[in-house]
Amino acid sequence: MYHVYVLKSKKTGDLYIGFTSNLRQRLEAHKNGESGWTKTRLPFDLVYCETYLDAHDAQERERQLKRHGMALGQLKRRIKRSLGVYAMEGAGWN
Repeated sequence: MYHVYVLKSKKTGDLYIGFTSNLRQRLEAHKNGESGWTKTRLPFDLVYCETYLDAHDAQERERQLKRHGMALGQLKRRIKRSLGVYAMEGAGWN
């Protein structure tokens, strides 16, 4: 299984979009500051995850979310509806 996931920094409200074949291990690496992004933005929450059978499909989705504002905007709205006010806290959630 392959995962596209979104982390939200509790410190800054910033979003991180990632791809991995081992979500548990990757989240631990983020939690331990082993990623440049999370090192300065700890702590964070996993706010969204999609799972794919094919690595190529997951990588394409990650690229789509990172490069296309419309796709990311739709995802932010989905997360906002799911998490309510919490997801609206921080930068870029309007």
